[in-house]
Amino acid sequence: MKYVKPLALFHELMKAKAQGERRLLGLDVGGKYVGLAISDQCNEIASPLSVLLRKKSNIDLMADDFQSLTSELSLAGFVVGYPFDRLRSAPDAVQVKVFIDDLCKTGKLEGLKYTYWDECFTSKNVELLIKPLALCPTQAKTMIDKFAAVGILQGYLDYVNRETKMEETE
Repeated sequence: MKYVKPLALFHELMKAKAQGERRLLGLDVGGKYVGLAISDQCNEIASPLSVLLRKKSNIDLMADDFQSLTSELSLAGFVVGYPFDRLRSAPDAVQVKVFIDDLCKTGKLEGLKYTYWDECFTSKNVELLIKPLALCPTQAKTMIDKFAAVGILQGYLDYVNRETKMEETE
């Protein structure tokens, strides 16, 4: 896996689209779970996909899961939620970076690109939205993780589509 800047990922995605439908996977990396969201075939709308259990001991199994998803869903890359905080180093940011570094070290996701996208309170927003549903804690947690991934990916898609349209009009 290789890091690229947010707009570069989208530009490469649009070039690769000529070779077949290519989509993006949004990741909300937490201490216990990784929430997943998938873009539609036009890369305009994000939808919840699933949640993977995260353990340091199962990074190879997670890489296998991502490999399978890549071929099944024609993935071109990942949009990884990252807690940007310019004033201080957030502990969650270190956890996300370590997770992505560990995935890269497996060597199983060669050819895929990834970028970071500000997750700015996506989990908290979803938590507040589902609170009235009074779900059991486990169900609530997995829903929060999935829909936080949707928020991350949708924020990215909205931005890159808007920027791409602006570039075309210039």
